Amino acid sequence: MTAHSDMPEPRPRNILVIQTAFLGDVILTLPLIQELYEAYPDSRITSLTIPSTAEILLHHPAVADSLVYDKRGRDRGISGLFRTAHRLRRERFDLALVPHRSFRSALLAVLAGIPRRIGFDSSTGSFLFTDTVPRDGTLPETQRNLDLLKAMGVDTGAGPPRVYPGEHHRRQAQAFLDRHGITPQSDIIGVAPGSVWPTKRWLPEGYASVIGRLREGEGRSVVLFGGAEDRRLCRRIVRMAGEGIPVAAGELSVLSAAALMERCRLVISNDSAAAHLAAAARCPVVAIFGPTVPEFGFAPYGDDHIVLGADVDCRPCGIHGGNRCPRRTFACMRDITPETVLEAVRSILRSAEKRPA
Repeated sequence: MTAHSDMPEPRPRNILVIQTAFLGDVILTLPLIQELYEAYPDSRITSLTIPSTAEILLHHPAVADSLVYDKRGRDRGISGLFRTAHRLRRERFDLALVPHRSFRSALLAVLAGIPRRIGFDSSTGSFLFTDTVPRDGTLPETQRNLDLLKAMGVDTGAGPPRVYPGEHHRRQAQAFLDRHGITPQSDIIGVAPGSVWPTKRWLPEGYASVIGRLREGEGRSVVLFGGAEDRRLCRRIVRMAGEGIPVAAGELSVLSAAALMERCRLVISNDSAAAHLAAAARCPVVAIFGPTVPEFGFAPYGDDHIVLGADVDCRPCGIHGGNRCPRRTFACMRDITPETVLEAVRSILRSAEKRPA
């Protein structure tokens, strides 16, 4: 960690948090923002995200303003970088926290004229920071992000991420349930079968088998979650499991999906953003990990979740998964059976029933 003098540091008044990665990364940055707000309640905290993740910060009590950097759209390229930096410079931030480890994020903080910039020593732009913090690979990602506050002398705990759907989002979630005839008395199980990486998706026939048994054998309602890019996969699973299963993928915004997850007993998900969204919506998760492992730090954060993974010697084969299995066996996912997933679901439901109301 970069050393400083023993003179007391001025309290930051205008803080920017830069996280322009994927939705899951932004969700795992929320505890950092929450603890930053607890430490400096009189400071103004602004987030910088990409357009597809900006909504997750709406209504968050710690965030005063959300700015968008459309790095793959209107702000792409060098001209877009400088235009965004000029916009940030007008805000006169005195501190930037940069959990995103890209060179572009670090450079943006410099070009914005932010005098104090804190990031990880493993960032490709670490030499552009005024303070660097070691990134501990043994910790959950939420705790790793919180370590950035150590550069400011802030010692924190690690509360779970929290999202705050508004009434509009809850009305959208309710309207979705009404359209599909799901009553307030229904036991709803969420299923999120998608992922950016093909090898991180459990088998469609596995999901279909689990869904069929939950619906027919246990009388539970099932809702399929995901983005617009997951809708085709969801429809395929519906054809295998039986028609009449509601598909929220591509129909609901991120916070509306979170509002619907608040109504679920639990969510079954791959190692993807949906698992973190459900956890942030206070919903237990059965997380299915194939080529990746929870030791990378990206398991859903909290005590109410169950992580499943096959015992195969080739796992993990990469930190992100990939487009195809290097061994062409896909054993890490094929060895996870519907019975294993169902038992995890039932274990969470049994634990919930034992808790006092």
